[in-house]
Amino acid sequence: MLKKSLIIYALAGCLFSGAVLAKTETKDDQISTYELLNIFGEVMERTKGSYVEDVTDKKLIEAALNGMLTSLDPHSSYLNEQDYKYMNEQTSGKFGGLGIEITMENGIVKIISPIDDTPAAKAGLLAGDYITDIDDETVVGLTLNEVVSKLRGKVGTKVKIAIRRVNTKPFTVTLKRDEIKIQSVKSELKDNDILYIRISAFNEDIDKDITKALEKAQKDLKNKLSGIVIDVRNNPGGLLDQAVKVSDLFLEQGEIVSTRSRNEEDTIKYSATAGDIAQGLPIVVMINEGSASAAEILSGALQDHHRAVILGEKSFGKGSVQTVIPLRNNAAMRITTARYYTPSGRSIQAKGIEPDVKVKQAKVEEIESTAYNLSEADLKGALKNEQANDNGKDKEAKEKREADKKDYQLVRALDLVKALYIYGQNDNNATAPAAEEKKAEGEN
Repeated sequence: MLKKSLIIYALAGCLFSGAVLAKTETKDDQISTYELLNIFGEVMERTKGSYVEDVTDKKLIEAALNGMLTSLDPHSSYLNEQDYKYMNEQTSGKFGGLGIEITMENGIVKIISPIDDTPAAKAGLLAGDYITDIDDETVVGLTLNEVVSKLRGKVGTKVKIAIRRVNTKPFTVTLKRDEIKIQSVKSELKDNDILYIRISAFNEDIDKDITKALEKAQKDLKNKLSGIVIDVRNNPGGLLDQAVKVSDLFLEQGEIVSTRSRNEEDTIKYSATAGDIAQGLPIVVMINEGSASAAEILSGALQDHHRAVILGEKSFGKGSVQTVIPLRNNAAMRITTARYYTPSGRSIQAKGIEPDVKVKQAKVEEIESTAYNLSEADLKGALKNEQANDNGKDKEAKEKREADKKDYQLVRALDLVKALYIYGQNDNNATAPAAEEKKAEGEN
């Protein structure tokens, strides 16, 4: 028993010696730390000997490591081999599961956002929903990693989760696990001249996808694009470098974001390079409470540089930087090392991005007129329009417009882009005669 205890104490010493040696401490501080390490070893030994079921050293130590990190904040954690592999798959854009980004809030699991075209999104789960039970077992007392492990599983298997939503009775939903393949960027033309770009996550190479989408739109419209709507609602974030690169696409110069740790000399500033691929076209960025991290970096940068109008609802407020440090045995630790700041020096953490134009999601209904109205097309024998499109494209366009009407925030964003474009055109027309007059005066 003594030999076994010594092994455990030595192991505990290895686990925590880095923290002890990381900075110079007084003798009293060192004694206190060593006493705590001895308590750690004693607790582990007594747990192994007295717990109602057999428990392995591996399980206890991994739980201790994870507890140490998760006690700091909701985003720090220990990643065993399986968790580390899953995290790498997620950032590469392909993984298995339900398709939701979650966090811990006061011991309860909160959905940051469902990912587009996944089981969670198709089931109608929303940002801000709380998961209280998984397969009829409470999540209270579980760590975030344990919850994630319960939600993941073999593709095709089912999991039942209980949901609590504000102003709604609690309900349960059964989801079938699927292989999650994230198409991070989708784009299409809205109202014939506005490019709509949906970014569901900041994964690898999305800056290239956005560039291709804009180039194609300009080519198709012969450079008559009126503006751009960038939709990052329910976007849980992703890679910092992609948030910087996407922001850089639309900025000519200046700071994009800075990260500041507790050591001032470790501050890192990311700056834009010359060249705006949209060439000054009006941009509206749509956000909501599910927009987090990288989505907030993009929104904050374009807002501070007055390059875009931010529309929607206040974002999630995840303004901290996590560094993943690989460890032995294919494990890793994820630890918060800095905070994000927008170009004007605003901290995103726990505050989020406030939209310039606040628009809550709403249902739009047309009021039917009771008047008996006629148009030229209703008159008997009226001439047909020779430019009418009879190949079904008009019907398809109408169906798309009807679908868009159900998204009130998108309707407002499109209207705002049109207004900004018209205002810009009028402003250019107003300054042009003045420039011509000044030129004429110079010639005289």
